[in-house]
Amino acid sequence: MVFLGLITPVKILIIAIALLVGLLLPILALLSILKSEFKDNDKLIWVLVVLFIPVIGSIIYFTKGKKSKLK
Repeated sequence: MVFLGLITPVKILIIAIALLVGLLLPILALLSILKSEFKDNDKLIWVLVVLFIPVIGSIIYFTKGKKSKLK
């Protein structure tokens, strides 16, 4: 018999990973953005992207945005 309300360790692990990714990834992206130098208003744009669409914005920043930093 399957109980739909039963919380198993696997469900807890999945929820913990989702929360970790959902919270930690945007925080790491914001820290990286704020520590770095960008040209023009790129820093502001990246901060807004990560704030308004946290997980997807963070992934986009780490894949595309890091290349736009000044060296």
